[in-house]
Amino acid sequence: MQNQNEAQPAGTVATLARLRPYAAAALPRIYTAMVASLLASLVALAIPQVLQWMVDGPLADGDASQIWVAAGIVLGLGVLEAILIGLRRALVLTPGTHVESRMRNALYAKLQDLPVTFHDRWPSGQLLSRAISDLNLIRRWLSFGLVLLVVNVLTLVGGLIILIVMNWVLGLIFAAAALPVIAYGFAFERKYSSVARRSQDQAGDLATSVEESVHGIRVLKAFGRSRYALKRFESQAEELRGTEIEKAKAIAGIWLYLTLIPDLAFGVCLVVGVWLASVGQSSVGELVAFFATGTVLLFPIWSMGYFLAMTLDAKTATLRFFEVMDAPNTIRDPAAPATIEGGAGELRFDDVHFRYQDSPEAFPDLIDGVSLTVRPGETMALVGLTGSGKSTLTALTTRLYDVTGGAVRVDGVDVRDLTREELRSRVAMAFEEATLFSKTVRENVLLGRPDASEADLREALDIAQASFVDELPHGLDTKVGEEGLSLSGGQRQRLALARAIAARPSVLVLDDPLSALDVDTEALVEAALRRVLATTTALIVAHRPSTVALADRVALLEDGRITAVGTHSELLATSEHYRFVISSLEAETRDELSEEVSS
Repeated sequence: MQNQNEAQPAGTVATLARLRPYAAAALPRIYTAMVASLLASLVALAIPQVLQWMVDGPLADGDASQIWVAAGIVLGLGVLEAILIGLRRALVLTPGTHVESRMRNALYAKLQDLPVTFHDRWPSGQLLSRAISDLNLIRRWLSFGLVLLVVNVLTLVGGLIILIVMNWVLGLIFAAAALPVIAYGFAFERKYSSVARRSQDQAGDLATSVEESVHGIRVLKAFGRSRYALKRFESQAEELRGTEIEKAKAIAGIWLYLTLIPDLAFGVCLVVGVWLASVGQSSVGELVAFFATGTVLLFPIWSMGYFLAMTLDAKTATLRFFEVMDAPNTIRDPAAPATIEGGAGELRFDDVHFRYQDSPEAFPDLIDGVSLTVRPGETMALVGLTGSGKSTLTALTTRLYDVTGGAVRVDGVDVRDLTREELRSRVAMAFEEATLFSKTVRENVLLGRPDASEADLREALDIAQASFVDELPHGLDTKVGEEGLSLSGGQRQRLALARAIAARPSVLVLDDPLSALDVDTEALVEAALRRVLATTTALIVAHRPSTVALADRVALLEDGRITAVGTHSELLATSEHYRFVISSLEAETRDELSEEVSS
């Protein structure tokens, strides 16, 4: 997947600084952990000074009593260091999880708020990888990488100062070894940042492939394409493996520098230090303290590559997180929302135009100047050939998409002047592709109106002819599988229809919600729907002549335009295109009936 953010990425520090609003509450404990860890490093650096005093003093003088004192001091310093390290771990464990939780909640809320056009463009696996693996990386960096990276840098600076003060010749030799390491570190950052980004994007693509294969497992099995899906997955997994190996090689390269150069510096210092001791310019205790201090600095040096890689991974994860958080939301609540007092449920389209934002200018509008009024309590059928814009037009009623021209009005109020919550409490939709959630039947049906009574719930199920729920293992409390795939297509559609009815909207928009029902069940549903539609304004996308029969009037949509409005009989008499559309629907219905009979 290509980077969704085309802007030039900011530097590492500037990028990671954007985490501050989410990490603000955790920063006091993180800073305290840094202090505890730094004190532990200072304690570790103090031990070589005790060793120098012991070697040059009690050991040289043969004073056994002072040797025990020195050993006691070293033991005490070791215990203090262990306590401070334990304190650092205790301080950082919990705050990072709270930061991760806040960021995940914020990301989920943002995804819920973003318009459908965003979700049309973004693969779900990419979003899932950001919500799980990327935030996990950020948590680990905040709790572990940030603290030790800062402390190790300060420890190295303080240790080098101690080495230079202790013996300026040996100290400068050791410090000079840092120059090529620093130079390589800048090259490492440029190389690793690129490969880390590629790796995390490929992981998101791989997650998308897994999700698509799981959701489409019935199709893959039915067409015998499981092996094809496996090969495609293996190809993507192999590509990710290659990127991970490239990452490992980059890390191995900096580890080589961070291990080899300090060891070479140690060797040079050892030769020079022995010579200095032989000519009397350095004591044995000073050499012991120097190399003991250098040994303390080895872990900060060796671990620098690991923490630098972790920091760059966290930078990439942060960039990916904010690509979603920075995504503009074009469908927002108005600053001064209007309200509808009472309202009869009139639905009106005033010269409505719609086109996708990324559509080429040469392409015509999908909805091109639609003007249509559905009167309160009226049922309007919307018919047209495939691709005429029926589903797109219905999606504009609840602002799944916003019009690019004209206005959709409910009881005379532009839907853009209402809060989305109020709009969607007044206008309910049932889609042809019925989506259910991994919740109970009751929770799915009452999604739009959780406080509905048991009587309202039962009425909605009865109208949708969904009595099959009583035969499920736990009745209304049966948990349906992911996306309701444990149910048949017709059962899912009936529950989705019951969900729309249970919401008790003033305007009901049905996008061909009966397409998966057999003819007999459809007839029962339509008969029950008449009771609801008698008092509810309804706009119904009709793909069957029987659905058209439910309507008081019919609107004919042709290439994004309403070309005729009237009763079924009037349009049959006056519109050639309407007769063609109806004959097409009747042919489809006959084909469905013949399939049912043959099965």
